[in-house]
Amino acid sequence: MNQQYPSVLLEKAVGEFAKLPGIGRKTAMRLVLHLLRQDTATVEAFSSAISTLKKEVKYCKVCHNISDTDVCRICSNPSRDVSTVCVVENIRDVMAVENTLQYRGLYHVLGGVISPMDGIGPSDLEIESLVNRVKEGTVKEVILALSSTMEGDTTNFYIFRKLASCDVKITVIARGISIGDELQYTDEVTLGRSIVNRVAFTGTL
Repeated sequence: MNQQYPSVLLEKAVGEFAKLPGIGRKTAMRLVLHLLRQDTATVEAFSSAISTLKKEVKYCKVCHNISDTDVCRICSNPSRDVSTVCVVENIRDVMAVENTLQYRGLYHVLGGVISPMDGIGPSDLEIESLVNRVKEGTVKEVILALSSTMEGDTTNFYIFRKLASCDVKITVIARGISIGDELQYTDEVTLGRSIVNRVAFTGTL
């Protein structure tokens, strides 16, 4: 039975919140009612933050991480090791690796992994831009830090093949991470050790 709402405006707001991942209509209702109990300034600040984020957020033209400027703070930091690039699936993975405090190189955010079942192919990801970065000659090591899933391993292999003709060392994070685990959910100690103890990638799945 469809829930009856006392207000069309309330129903519309609940519907919008329910579109968010992991948010059902009951949770959406709690969030909307919570906002209704707040003062106008608080709600307007919330709305403004989301609107400004969408309008003004940038993606680093070097690594494709989220940034407030054309080049992110990591890529523009002179203390970072520009010869090492850690390849990750998404922005949350950058945050996960940074939280380990074990890595001082740069990143390359693919924006996903190859997944034919989901209609995601190599051309949908930032793989060509990675190849171009490596061809510039500054990068000496590429660390493949994708999740240890079938899709992650397939993407690792594809990148390995694309970089086969380049003079660059290709490594993969150590399998201290369980098979099938996503990087962002791995504890910081385990992830840090996996980065430090990375091994050469042989191109096998």
